[in-house]
Amino acid sequence: MSRAATEIRVKVADYAVARGPQVIATIGLGSCVAIALYDRDTQIGALAHILLPNQAMSRETGNPAKFPDTIVPLMLEQMREMGTRHARVQAKIVGGASMFGQLVSATGINVGERNVAATREALAASGVPIIAEDTGLDYGRSVYFHLADGRLEVRSLKKGDRVI
Repeated sequence: MSRAATEIRVKVADYAVARGPQVIATIGLGSCVAIALYDRDTQIGALAHILLPNQAMSRETGNPAKFPDTIVPLMLEQMREMGTRHARVQAKIVGGASMFGQLVSATGINVGERNVAATREALAASGVPIIAEDTGLDYGRSVYFHLADGRLEVRSLKKGDRVI
């Protein structure tokens, strides 16, 4: 008899690490980025909902799930503790929208774009390849990460649903 999937909810500046058949979900991604890490062989996955590209943009820096450069190594370590091997881990990223075009930094790059760039840098620094993404543009998204098979459902009111 197979177990039914349970859903784990990840809030803003939060993360979860689990093993299939769970579904890890996060809703309401705007400029934030969801980072999904997965090892298909063990069905171990992790999902983070990062808020900002770096600690310099926040007064409160104690929460590692707020930033890609602090959460990626933590998720990888917890995945290793559960039995994954780093070489098998792959990433998918979602979000980084420009929800409010007027909120642009002095460099002309909005927070969503900066979050996507910082996420790519953090994954590259950790040696984790990005195999799929749904980033940028001007609409919000929600993510449902199915650990049984690695599917990442991306849902959006504006663009509909898709699987990456």
